[in-house]
Amino acid sequence: MTTPAPTPDPYALPDVSGLTIGVLGGTGEQGRGLARRLAMAGCEVVLGSRDAGRAAEAASALPGSVRGMSNEDCAAASDVVIVAVPWDGHGALLESLSGALVGKIVVDCVNPLGFDKQGAFALPVPEGSAAQQAASVLPDARVVAAFHHISAVLLLDESVDSIDTDVLVLGDDREATDTVQAIAGLVPGMRGVYGGRLRNAGQVEAFTANLISMNRRYKAHAGVRITDV
Repeated sequence: MTTPAPTPDPYALPDVSGLTIGVLGGTGEQGRGLARRLAMAGCEVVLGSRDAGRAAEAASALPGSVRGMSNEDCAAASDVVIVAVPWDGHGALLESLSGALVGKIVVDCVNPLGFDKQGAFALPVPEGSAAQQAASVLPDARVVAAFHHISAVLLLDESVDSIDTDVLVLGDDREATDTVQAIAGLVPGMRGVYGGRLRNAGQVEAFTANLISMNRRYKAHAGVRITDV
């Protein structure tokens, strides 16, 4: 009789202290903010940009160990790559980097949103979500969706010591989602929580529109907390 394999402990996460984390779109506010907090937590961070000089300039203004490179060099130099680029160029950029991203964990935090006089709203994505689009153009990468609901203002605010929010992490590769949860947990106040398969990323991305509406109404920087986990 075969003994069933033990169920993995959902709270046991890997040591990610030795990983180099790249941020594509690292000169934008969200990218710089995530890079800043991860570098402050002791990570080796690489900022990527279409303009390597601009990336180097942005990196020099951040604390910790941060380097600036072209997007392609950033992808090649990193173990885990966070995608924080504008939605308009998302698919084309990732397709151009498909070779450099083979076998790597790619963390998509892009929110496909539109804006009109009524505020933010979710845009339809043929693949279902930005993360699923990433998976379709990067078949040899390990795509994870995460870091969608974090205020860039808080990430960049030098007076804020703790980013008190949960990070929903979605994906089809258990090792990859555990790794991203652990990376999120390096930042004081932040916790990574598994949120389901990649096919469920669409509603997570779309919820950002609701948070933007809350922030406008209450003049706040709302995040997400999951209870009883």
